Amino acid sequence: MSKVPGLLGALGAGLTRMGERLDERRVETEARADADAGLDGAARPARSDDSAVAAAVPSQAPAATEVEESAATASARQAAPDHVPAPPAYAPAVAARPDPVAAVPWGMRVAAEIGWRLLVLAGTLWVLMRVISAVRLVVLAFVAALFITALLQPTVSRLTRRGLPRGLATAVTAILGFIVMGLIGWFVVWQVMDNLDTLSDKVRAGIEELKRWLLNSPFHVTEDQINQVAKNLSDTIGHNTNEITSAGLQGVTVLVEVLTGILLAMFSTLFLLYDGKNIWHWVLRLVPEQARPAMEGAGPRAWRTLTAYVRGTVIVALIDAIFIGLGIYFLHVPMAVPLAVFIFLFAFIPLVGAVISGALAVVVALVTEGVFTAVMVLAVVLLVQQIEGHVLQPFILGRAVRVHPLAVVLSVAAGGLIGGIGGSVVAVPLVAVTNTVVGYLRATAKENALRASEGPPEP
Repeated sequence: MSKVPGLLGALGAGLTRMGERLDERRVETEARADADAGLDGAARPARSDDSAVAAAVPSQAPAATEVEESAATASARQAAPDHVPAPPAYAPAVAARPDPVAAVPWGMRVAAEIGWRLLVLAGTLWVLMRVISAVRLVVLAFVAALFITALLQPTVSRLTRRGLPRGLATAVTAILGFIVMGLIGWFVVWQVMDNLDTLSDKVRAGIEELKRWLLNSPFHVTEDQINQVAKNLSDTIGHNTNEITSAGLQGVTVLVEVLTGILLAMFSTLFLLYDGKNIWHWVLRLVPEQARPAMEGAGPRAWRTLTAYVRGTVIVALIDAIFIGLGIYFLHVPMAVPLAVFIFLFAFIPLVGAVISGALAVVVALVTEGVFTAVMVLAVVLLVQQIEGHVLQPFILGRAVRVHPLAVVLSVAAGGLIGGIGGSVVAVPLVAVTNTVVGYLRATAKENALRASEGPPEP
């Protein structure tokens, strides 16, 4: 029994040392957590009653230590976003990455900005061309109505100034204009049908004469070769009978479309002659209000350009048709009047139309009257066209519709690809009107910018 107090004393001393070691471990853990959290690094002071609690309740000391450690870790996690410790001195220096926008070169950024705008513009033009191709008949009929209106409007204005009501003046002008155009078309058809038999006989005689000339020419062409060419032509026509028949049926469809377009053009012309000003005011209401003053000023200038182009082209085409027709008539070429009418109509296609109509006249002269007459017709056509290009067009058309020849050729080619013959006719006046409108809008923008830089006027 004397050994029991000694054992109890040794047990108490062991528990005390265990509590001190647990306190030391807890202090070290808290100091490490504080250092990781970026605090001052000073360990929290130990409470005076920790050892007493540990000594009194030794079995609960590890649980209390774990709770305090978890609380310290949570406090460290809460304090971490507020302060980030600096990197150690031995860490390598890493340069900060620049902004991606600043890393792209200036030229590439400008090219990208221009590129996507061009893509949007090209897409818009493509959609517009698709829409125009879908309603090509309506577009061509309306454009033809604009041309006829530009040609007949001065007559309506003159009759209105003389006291006639606008409706009556419009009706008289439109009826007279349509009658004149109908008589011209009827006269051309009558001349062609009247001279068709004579023309076919002369074509056969011309072909025989051409055959004899080839046989006697220095090209060493034999009669067998000529007969073989003729046989190939006849075989081609025989094998393509179905295609020719379908082309004839398609010609009927084209005739129906042409008649429909003529009716649309007639009704559009009547409305444009009678109420063109109110139609233009309605169109202006569709324009945004900020751009409305500029468009209101550009519209009359565009109309004056179109009117000058139509009148000048009609005068030039009439002079070409009269002089070339007289030359063909005095050279005894058949169908001189229909050829002159074709020359007048093809003159509305700049550059290309004159070549086509002149070549047609030369071919007719060649197969009907021979090589000498064809050469003389070619000389007459070239002389009249040179006078037209260097004297008539600069004097009659003037600077109002001056377009560079390269722009004329490209616009005629593009118009022909998009809309055929009608597109070729419309291309050049469209370019001229666009040039006028863009020039006026650019001048207006510069004037507004100058006014803005000068400031408001003094009172």
